[in-house]
Amino acid sequence: MTALLQAQRVSVSLGGRPVLHEVSLTLQAGWTVVVGANGAGKSTLLRSLAGLQALQGGQVMLRGRALTAWPQRERAQQIAWLAQQGGATGELTVREVVHLGRLPHLGLFAEPGPEDEAAVQQAMALTECVAWEHRRLHQLSGGERQRALLACALAVNAPILLLDEPTTHLDPPHQVALVRLFKRIACDRVVVTVLHDLPLALQADHLVVMQAGRVVAEGRSDDPAVHAALESVFDHAVRIERFGDRLVALPNLD
Repeated sequence: MTALLQAQRVSVSLGGRPVLHEVSLTLQAGWTVVVGANGAGKSTLLRSLAGLQALQGGQVMLRGRALTAWPQRERAQQIAWLAQQGGATGELTVREVVHLGRLPHLGLFAEPGPEDEAAVQQAMALTECVAWEHRRLHQLSGGERQRALLACALAVNAPILLLDEPTTHLDPPHQVALVRLFKRIACDRVVVTVLHDLPLALQADHLVVMQAGRVVAEGRSDDPAVHAALESVFDHAVRIERFGDRLVALPNLD
């Protein structure tokens, strides 16, 4: 089966400094979390997968075809992206922001139809922001804004979701709701998130552990070898423990 999204020996330098070193990664349907210490290259990898980062080497493949060979609009229909800091203007209402997710399908001038309105409504329902859909972005709290921007990404209805720190500013109940959402929607699409919250990351289907611009381990989230790599990249400041059917990351105070 052809991988939906694949990095092949991807290398990136920023300001003349190597950030990614020949990273190879194959992504199929499921929820994958990229973890690692600060500066490991997680966000740069996600931008590279989205086609938003110039590469010094290697390539990204989308459905077996070089990402650079895809027309921009078709690529935007395949890959939905959420940055750490969303760029939507604060003067737009929540509903207007979420409608931006339909641009890859509509273009700049077409009027939204019933299918677009349904996609927008469903995305807002999934992120629990229907109640304040007419408020402007600048009137929202950080967590509310984050949920509106996530709804925009969901409204694309893309088979690939790339989300950089989607739980930023969210309180624990909405973090848990987001984890449940990822598990639900990842059954038939690729969902890749960068997370710093290790207890949340351990709920994913797969983990990709990065250190110094390289993938040092990848596999199922319950793989002991992946846990060992995860503990190592954090200098054993955390340990992974199993309690019943749950995996948790605990501070290592010994």
